[in-house]
Amino acid sequence: MDKEENICDIVIVGAGICGLSTALALHRKGIKSVVLERAETIKAKGAGIIVHSNGWRALDQLGIASNLRKTAILVQSGQYITINSGVRKNLAIGKGELRCLKRADVIRSLAESLPPQTLRFNSQVCSVELNPFTSHPIIQLQDGTRLNPKVVIGCDGVKSLISNDTFGQNYTKYLSTSVVRGFTNYEYSHGFGNKFVVMSDGKAQLGRMPVTHNLVYWFVTRKCTIPPSSQSSTRDHYDSPAEIKESTLRTMKGFPKEVVEMISKSVLSSLHLTDIIKYRAPWSLLGIGTRFRRGTVTVAGDAMHAMGPFLAQGGSAALEDAVVLARCLAPKLYEYYYCSSSSSPSPHPHLIRSNTKMVEEAFDEYLKERKKRVFKLCMESYLVGLMVDTPSSLLKFLAGIAMALLFPDPFAHSSYDCGRL
Repeated sequence: MDKEENICDIVIVGAGICGLSTALALHRKGIKSVVLERAETIKAKGAGIIVHSNGWRALDQLGIASNLRKTAILVQSGQYITINSGVRKNLAIGKGELRCLKRADVIRSLAESLPPQTLRFNSQVCSVELNPFTSHPIIQLQDGTRLNPKVVIGCDGVKSLISNDTFGQNYTKYLSTSVVRGFTNYEYSHGFGNKFVVMSDGKAQLGRMPVTHNLVYWFVTRKCTIPPSSQSSTRDHYDSPAEIKESTLRTMKGFPKEVVEMISKSVLSSLHLTDIIKYRAPWSLLGIGTRFRRGTVTVAGDAMHAMGPFLAQGGSAALEDAVVLARCLAPKLYEYYYCSSSSSPSPHPHLIRSNTKMVEEAFDEYLKERKKRVFKLCMESYLVGLMVDTPSSLLKFLAGIAMALLFPDPFAHSSYDCGRL
């Protein structure tokens, strides 16, 4: 039998980087929220997260940047190596702060900064509907519990139930490129310095970035081992860590000995394979009828703007979302609670609608600001991904021309400032 529960006025769905950072941003503004997570505990999918200057600005606003900086060295230069010819070229990495963090460190730092009782595990959301009388959301959990918050923020990732079911925005596309990510720990020192290195043999590409003087983050992009059968496919394929390692080592034939050794000595538990890269077509963000708000329900992070990994901006964009959302929402919520507290226990329906309108206006402000930003990120990532993914020389050429015209500064996105909380 269903049971109703009022746990908090603001519910965030998903305890990933986006959900936790949104909860923390609201907490910094003095606003309580509850994060629903379907798993039994917090899990950090993927090994590392590359953070450029724009992401560090957001982390500074969230108040956790200083501790995270202690966990990762500053990357100061880059190099691109063509395996077949042996040619080495300088690789631009931008002028700002660039570090590679352990994703688990980011998740842990966010979670530990939240007040007690913020996280609620084993909470699988099945549906979100709007009450026809109050326009407030109703959340149905898998265990039969029905929640009645006033605000819902979907931070539930690429396969977002909130985005797909509540808004009908199922625009996710797929690339035929897969990514393997992992860590390798060296007992004494890896000797790679603080340089980001990319190597390519034309079929596969390896990126190597130091985290500390002992720990290295690496990733390999290659063609999918299990290509999607159709655009409607929603399945990610994950092999066992041992199988991921063996498959990656086969891909690395012809690469330098140090690369083969690095992968062979990788930390098995860190290995993560994304065999189907999902992304949201950039034009769908601005298309007619595209909405990411329904009443007092909205989305953030990959639930709104899933993009390929080619700019290393997915995590940073989610952090930006959190800061902007809290900044837009806080003033309206202060006014909202002021109006609610001054009313009777059973306020008149027009007052409820008026208070709800304040939150809707806050979400509209947030979406207006973020759509402009993430459209550019998604478009740039799409064009880079097209050059990597397509076998067509013509498409590669056209994508390159579009990049040169639309994004003459390939690192302009990292100079973005999401502003203060």
